[in-house]
Amino acid sequence: MLDIEDLQTFVEVADAGGVSQAARRLGISKSIVSRRLLRLEADLGAQLLARTTRGAALTEAGVTFREHAARVCAEIEVARETILPAGNLRGHLRISAPLSFGPTHLAPVLAELARRHPLLHVHTYYSDRFVDIIGEGFDCAIRVGYLSDSNLIARRIGPIKGALVASPDYIREHGAPETPEELRSHQALLQGTETWHLIDGDKMIAVHPQGRFKADNGAALTAAAIAGLGIAALPDFLIEGALASGALVRVMSRYPFREAGIFVVRPAGRQPARKVRAVTELMIEYFG
Repeated sequence: MLDIEDLQTFVEVADAGGVSQAARRLGISKSIVSRRLLRLEADLGAQLLARTTRGAALTEAGVTFREHAARVCAEIEVARETILPAGNLRGHLRISAPLSFGPTHLAPVLAELARRHPLLHVHTYYSDRFVDIIGEGFDCAIRVGYLSDSNLIARRIGPIKGALVASPDYIREHGAPETPEELRSHQALLQGTETWHLIDGDKMIAVHPQGRFKADNGAALTAAAIAGLGIAALPDFLIEGALASGALVRVMSRYPFREAGIFVVRPAGRQPARKVRAVTELMIEYFG
């Protein structure tokens, strides 16, 4: 008979990439994690993890078993929640959140979630990296911006507005673009190869900007804009202070940005766990 704690520990090690990282996530010692893994491998009669100098890598058997183990753990978690009294949540909630928005705007909401549910372990991972929710074992993720088509279920919880901005020094040296065509000849500050969607009356205009400065973090792009390196498309929550101080000014206000959103996304294929519903409802309470 396989032990559920052993299964959960294995999934955590597989997702974290090592025993030490998993022990920190679970709040237990490395020796306990190792003991559970050895017991699980003995029960299965198969090696699931190959220990490396960098941590632990899944064997072929481990890759196959991780998917089944994660599904079993998720089903047991749902079963536990079902028999709990209404309002009581327990277990672990693993959330991915954006670094540019999360610590300032989401952290207070998640702290309130933990306060309301003292038996719930809330583990939040802040990164602007686009995480694989299913592959990395997250219960849900909070995303800001525009969602592309995917096999995830998304719930919009609030709006995000943004604008094109530049520093006064950049405007003095290069001028201010007034049309999407003029914008293409300016230095853009980018996260990657994104498209900017501008509204012109009842039309949507797609602009493919070019630039030499890129960063995967909104705060870094804000700093680059203030330094006069180019024009950036940034959400209001990042630029309010710089606009108020005059460090940045809006450009091309005649062509506003398409409104983005804050979303809670989760894996498809099953009813959302109560803990995911709880964080979604609290986000709507704060941002909706």
